[in-house]
Amino acid sequence: MSSAAIALPPPAPAKSPKKRAKSPRKKTGPTVSDLILKALSTSTQRGGVSLAALKKALKAGGYDVVKNNARILIAVKRLVTKKSLVQTKGSGASGSFKLNKKPPTPRKRKVVRKKKPKAKKVKRASVKKAAAGGATPAAKKSPKKRRKSKSPKKAKRPAAAKKPKKPKSPKKTKRRVSKTRSAAKK
Repeated sequence: MSSAAIALPPPAPAKSPKKRAKSPRKKTGPTVSDLILKALSTSTQRGGVSLAALKKALKAGGYDVVKNNARILIAVKRLVTKKSLVQTKGSGASGSFKLNKKPPTPRKRKVVRKKKPKAKKVKRASVKKAAAGGATPAAKKSPKKRRKSKSPKKAKRPAAAKKPKKPKSPKKTKRRVSKTRSAAKK
């Protein structure tokens, strides 16, 4: 046999599976919170609508309540914290809810303008004053400026005194009565 090497073709590169191009999900229809507000606006109950009645109203409107139960609970809690709904009974997402008659007004953000730093005025000793004093201006030193502290230093308080722990009461030992004493008393 001959020892000639047989040239094999290079292996084909592994084909990666084609990935589907994900299209962004398009929202169809109103949001859960819009549906909840709509259902509550149609109710005429004075004390508010219970969560069970709210779910019935959503189901009657064609919303899948069983599948989206968590979304309903989250939306109700969010509407209560935004003060679009008022919770008349219960706590959390359970209880009774009604629309807030006074809708919350959006808070206006205060516009904060940054102040431009003012140019510092540098005091220079005039040559005339220095000559009158008999010293040259270079020899005269400016007095050291004291730094103003931003807030007065407070006296350091000693660390909060630890409350002394109550000493453990000694264990009560049972009296051992000798047999001779108990026999003597009888």
